[in-house]
Amino acid sequence: MQIKCRTAGMAAAAVAVGLASSSALAQALVKIDGSSTVYPITEAVAEEFQKSKKNAIKVTVGISGTGGGFKKFCRGETDISDASRPIVRKEMEACAAVGIKYVELPVAFDALTVVLHPSNTFAANLKPEQLKVMWEPAAQGKITNWKQVDASFPDMPLKLYGPGADSGTFENFTEAITGKAKASRGDYTASEDDNVLVQGVSRDKGGIGYFGFAYYIENASKLKAAAIWNGKRFVAPSAKVVEDGSYQPLARPIFIYINAKSLGRPEVREFVYFYMKHGAALTKEVKYVPLPARIYEINSEHVNKMKLGTVFRGAPEVGVRIDELVKRETMG
Repeated sequence: MQIKCRTAGMAAAAVAVGLASSSALAQALVKIDGSSTVYPITEAVAEEFQKSKKNAIKVTVGISGTGGGFKKFCRGETDISDASRPIVRKEMEACAAVGIKYVELPVAFDALTVVLHPSNTFAANLKPEQLKVMWEPAAQGKITNWKQVDASFPDMPLKLYGPGADSGTFENFTEAITGKAKASRGDYTASEDDNVLVQGVSRDKGGIGYFGFAYYIENASKLKAAAIWNGKRFVAPSAKVVEDGSYQPLARPIFIYINAKSLGRPEVREFVYFYMKHGAALTKEVKYVPLPARIYEINSEHVNKMKLGTVFRGAPEVGVRIDELVKRETMG
């Protein structure tokens, strides 16, 4: 009987240790989801972080779009949300309703890029008003030919490709081009996966689409980037024109949002600090525009001080420049 009791006790202890170990392993996980635009940066950071930790901490990075990511984030399903626009009012309210507080960190700047089939020579320079003719809600079922956009364009079917409605890129583009976030025609090929859009435009001579600059650079041999009229001249997307503020109205800051409660876990906090330390170099490596070094330092300070909330007004904003973002974050 004594042996049986001792054996049972040892078995119970083993189960307890096993459960404790499983719990410890479950805690060493950082869950991220959201923007496909921010994904290349966050994925690069996650890979380097996991290497530095000898894979003792697992980081998962999903792509459900900025809006889809915030839905998960505001349900408490993720620790960090990648976002290609600031959090908007309805998302702020959804998080507040369940007590989720967050720290907002800008991580890079992006040149939202309008792409064409490489054989397209006539639309190499485009004005926002021409893009509006193509993409505004009133164009649905009506504007189906390039000649309808501009009389100088050829008689050729117009095929549009773009992000879905859960995408922050979709919201940025529509705010900048049609004048209202999410105001867009619906009869276009939509996908949250930018690689699907790349394939669509690259195979369609009458195709046009838009997504983050990194995806264009990665596929520059298959696509052509249109230069956009900024009110003074046509400007092709590049790191330089994002830095000097001349790529308007399609330059934009991109972000990560961290659940404040998750920052109480060492693996999440370590990951965020690693992101701020190495993010600039990795941002440049994946072809986005890094922020000034001071911003990453300020970000770390905001994490230390648990600076909660957003420096934006709860709505998509057009034309935010790097120098303005620096001012907001410094004063914030």
